[in-house]
Amino acid sequence: MLKKSLELLRQEAAATGAGTLKRTLNGFNLIAIGIGVIIGAGLFSLTGLAAANNAGPAVTLSFVVAAIGCAFSALCYAEFAAMVPVAGSAYTYAYATMGELFAWIIGWDLILEYSVGAAAVSISWSQYLVKFLSKYNLHIPPQLVMSPFETATLADGSVVRGLVNIPAMLIVLGITLVVVRGTKSSAWFNALVVSLKVSVVLVFIALGWQYIDPTNYQPYIPENTGVFGEFGWSGILRGAGVVFFVFIGFDIVATMAQETKNPQRNMPIGIIGSLLICTVLFVLFGHVLTGLANYTEFKNSAAPVAIAIEKTPYAWLSSAVILAIIVGYTSVILVDLLGQTRVFFAMSKDGLLPPVFARVHERFGTPLQSGLLLGLFIALFAGFVPIAVVGEMTSIGTLLAFVMVCLGVLIMRKKEPNAPRGFRTPLVPLVPILGILTCLVMMVSLPWETWLRLYVWLVLGLLIYYIYGQRNSKLQLSLTGAAQQQLSLARLSVFIISPLVLYGLYMLLQTYVLSSFNGGHY
Repeated sequence: MLKKSLELLRQEAAATGAGTLKRTLNGFNLIAIGIGVIIGAGLFSLTGLAAANNAGPAVTLSFVVAAIGCAFSALCYAEFAAMVPVAGSAYTYAYATMGELFAWIIGWDLILEYSVGAAAVSISWSQYLVKFLSKYNLHIPPQLVMSPFETATLADGSVVRGLVNIPAMLIVLGITLVVVRGTKSSAWFNALVVSLKVSVVLVFIALGWQYIDPTNYQPYIPENTGVFGEFGWSGILRGAGVVFFVFIGFDIVATMAQETKNPQRNMPIGIIGSLLICTVLFVLFGHVLTGLANYTEFKNSAAPVAIAIEKTPYAWLSSAVILAIIVGYTSVILVDLLGQTRVFFAMSKDGLLPPVFARVHERFGTPLQSGLLLGLFIALFAGFVPIAVVGEMTSIGTLLAFVMVCLGVLIMRKKEPNAPRGFRTPLVPLVPILGILTCLVMMVSLPWETWLRLYVWLVLGLLIYYIYGQRNSKLQLSLTGAAQQQLSLARLSVFIISPLVLYGLYMLLQTYVLSSFNGGHY
């Protein structure tokens, strides 16, 4: 399989001048980027659901378990990011360890995560903005906050059809302008919005702490109902699976490696630091939430924080939380757009995507044309497509990338044991293996429809790769004619076999992992 050498990657990382990204980020900027995408609206909704349905007050332990699971992958990301500090994150790491085809698969997965995720989040951002403004008797016509395929029933009973979701389009276009203006300005903007939403979380913790009712913690670990995942220790584990997806996002930090000053030092700080800070905040948040109100009150509630706030005299906190969600979504959109353009940049530099995505603006030092094209496309998607079609930002592509990165550390330690590493993952091979197993279990716990979407997306991506990518791959063009023919045959066999392997993996995990947990008092 065609692979990039470490030496070639280091040359790319060391390149300067025209056509290269500016190194402007420090450790603080990277931590802020990580926190910016990790702390989103999910914290304010998933915490209550995990407490009500799975873990009870022990949702705090679920956060710890989920963080430990993320830490396995985060440590592997940190080693690669310090070792080969170039744009592309998991895509680049897979290129160096498993070859071009697997790198394309991971890059295509990340494109799905970032682009569809940014569109879905912008639509939700629009909905929360309407709710926030309505508290101050400011109302946007419903036709201008819905796609043409959606309808709404007004107070008088009449039904109106949407025209375009203008707020969703405006937020994407506005953030796009921030992104293309320069990484440094994006980092400062992100630091500002991160400080605002973290402040709201800290205010909720500080003000709510004095109104905690200790009886709400009894019992701290509710007795299991006889069904795996419904309270007891298995409920803590299932709750960890629910809140695990709140943590996903630290991997985007790795896409900024080529724009980081002293990446050998700052990349591990950014990846691991953001994960540690968010873990502490999440545990404290969950402790206060379940202390203010009994976990049973959060059943079937999409706004558990509102229930908790009712137990305090601070009614204004409800508006502050909605504002924090709006701000949180803003930073998520920002970091999604940053990550997406950097993955496109890396793939285009390798010849797998058209060269327009690799052009760097002389003044701003960013992939300007790529950012504008992608921003416009996502804005149109957010404005004219309903959120039901856009779909939730699925985590299966990210989990697959985690598996590849953990596997890549094992491969690289075997093949390049003496290569210089600015950061070394501890306890290898234990940590990468635990990372792989954790992510596979999380993947198989997702609905089969999610696997189907992944399958369809991968098939579409492979078709694009065979039609365009392999013919324009810079590495492949450097090979002789005979070597190119052999490589094409190998790729064709992978294209035929990979869907069967994916289906077999899913059935194997379903049969031997999930079935072993059916029933019992866990």
